[in-house]
Amino acid sequence: MSQNSPDQETLKILVVDDHELILNGTLDLLKRHYRQAEILTAKTTQNALEKVEAFQPNLVIMDLSLPETSEDTAEINRGIQSLRTLMKNYPLLNLVVQSSYVKALVRIKPDIDAHEGGFTAADKALSSQEMLTRIDLALKGVTHTKDLKMPSGEVKPEWLDVLNFAFEEGLEDKIIADRMNVSLRTVRHYWTKVQDVLGVYPEEGKSLRIQTEKRAREEGFID
Repeated sequence: MSQNSPDQETLKILVVDDHELILNGTLDLLKRHYRQAEILTAKTTQNALEKVEAFQPNLVIMDLSLPETSEDTAEINRGIQSLRTLMKNYPLLNLVVQSSYVKALVRIKPDIDAHEGGFTAADKALSSQEMLTRIDLALKGVTHTKDLKMPSGEVKPEWLDVLNFAFEEGLEDKIIADRMNVSLRTVRHYWTKVQDVLGVYPEEGKSLRIQTEKRAREEGFID
């Protein structure tokens, strides 16, 4: 992992956001700070992946709530999946997630931990100066996710699947087991693991499922 930022003459940046106001604001900030950089934009995950392949940027700045195509509605999971694809296909690519939903990054914590390029997250409410700081850190190959307060332990995809099946689709454990092609006992084991990561434990007079759903939404495990 390089700790040296690319020269502005060779700096190529791709900004991915489907909100015109945010996109224009980010472009204005970048053009003032990186005057010689080449900057492209994309408004969908499909177009973003195409432009990364063709453009080979040094840095991608992207929202999480994005449509796959211009005909789709924006969804956090679409952005999450495209981000995962970028990290898999371009392990040295520098990334900045600029989003109101940065907590959702917990869903791909193992991918972030393994990524060799720079990776920083910036809530859209951050000041312009702090945003520039996050960009500069990413360009230097630094990982900065401290303010996301991600759990220190592992977050496995199958645990997130259980949460989505239960709280997004309203499925009971037996049906979840069938959908995941695992035993009912395994599903219950997943529940205990994800509840431990969330810090949710049985309390007299409180529904464990309700408390789990509340914490999972607060921590970005599900929308």
